[in-house]
Amino acid sequence: MRLVLENISHRYGNVEVLEGISLEVKEGEIVAIIGPSGCGKSTLLRLAGGLEKPGGGRILQEGAPPANSLNPLTYIFQDFALLPWRTVRGNIALVLEDHKLASDQRKAIIEDVLSRTSLLDFAHAYPRQLSGGMKQRVAIARALSVRPAIMLMDEPLSALDAQTRALLMEDFVGLWRREQFSALYVTHNLQEAVQLGHRIVVLSRRPGRVREIIEIDIPVEERASRAVELERHSRHLWQLMRDEARAADRELLDAANG
Repeated sequence: MRLVLENISHRYGNVEVLEGISLEVKEGEIVAIIGPSGCGKSTLLRLAGGLEKPGGGRILQEGAPPANSLNPLTYIFQDFALLPWRTVRGNIALVLEDHKLASDQRKAIIEDVLSRTSLLDFAHAYPRQLSGGMKQRVAIARALSVRPAIMLMDEPLSALDAQTRALLMEDFVGLWRREQFSALYVTHNLQEAVQLGHRIVVLSRRPGRVREIIEIDIPVEERASRAVELERHSRHLWQLMRDEARAADRELLDAANG
């Protein structure tokens, strides 16, 4: 299934947040979205997922989702969104409870995603017993359990320390190699974008417009060993964003100070 956004615009009251955004997510592709603070990245993700209706333009889901897909689109948030009174197994089970599944089907799905995300040994642990990286792995397992066509990821690693973020990026690359899933991935971290994204959509400051779409032509599984080339892409992205990022920060500071 492909996700297509055509000429998306959106505003909150008198504030124009997005203007004329067009992009697509193809099957098996990770599309990263970067841009200055306040440029509408998370708003764009909510629109893509149907949590809000765009003020202009249209959003299309083209083609069929994977076989046995329970949710064509599913979210992964930066704050993990785990229920503290449920175990790892229970948190994954939560998203299956509204679907008409036999108990043995539900159990098989949970066991499968626990295995695929290396969480079998932690199935009975509670969130308070897990590190930040492990909590985010649970959130990924929960998303995979509904067999989505496309995962919508809102800065999923931003709450983690640098070492944990690096380890989870490695896990994420390994998972993509096995699953070939699709994702729309919002981040402010240029290293994440070039490490994980097949294409990177660079937004301008508010109202967010597409400044450039950059294709990373290095296979995802080879990027860890091709740091020099990735650094070149990172520098190019920063050159595109630098002045607008500073201007956006000044605008946010001015707004906060009245």
